[in-house]
Amino acid sequence: MFDVLVYLYENYWRPDACPDHRQLTRKLSAVGFESDEIQEALAWLEGLSTSAQAVHEQGDDSSLRIYTEAERELLGEECVGFLCFLESAGVLPAALREMVIDRASALGPGRLDLEEFKIIILMVFWSLGEEPDALILDELFVDPEQRLIH
Repeated sequence: MFDVLVYLYENYWRPDACPDHRQLTRKLSAVGFESDEIQEALAWLEGLSTSAQAVHEQGDDSSLRIYTEAERELLGEECVGFLCFLESAGVLPAALREMVIDRASALGPGRLDLEEFKIIILMVFWSLGEEPDALILDELFVDPEQRLIH
């Protein structure tokens, strides 16, 4: 599913640039994605769209987040730490944080690894038509071992 999401991000600037589901399914299938992987990704994106609409309607306010046991189990320390980093850097408002947690939870049980989690964060920004700034894109895409320290 994550490969489909990355493909959509790389090939469509915004969700509204994507063709309708039927045509998109055909395009994704022609590129080589499996039917079940496509359907899973499109269903996940439907939930993302619903979350994005809620954010537009309610606006954003600051809030302290206490993670449930199930959320801590799903996300793990590394993902929770990354969320806290993005919040403290001022690039992930509370409403977007909740979208990220909602979409991570929609994947079901099993711990996410940080790379999958970063794709979810990227797709949340994408769903709102927002491009994260260059430093955040660097955090989302560049492997820490490959960074040059100046």
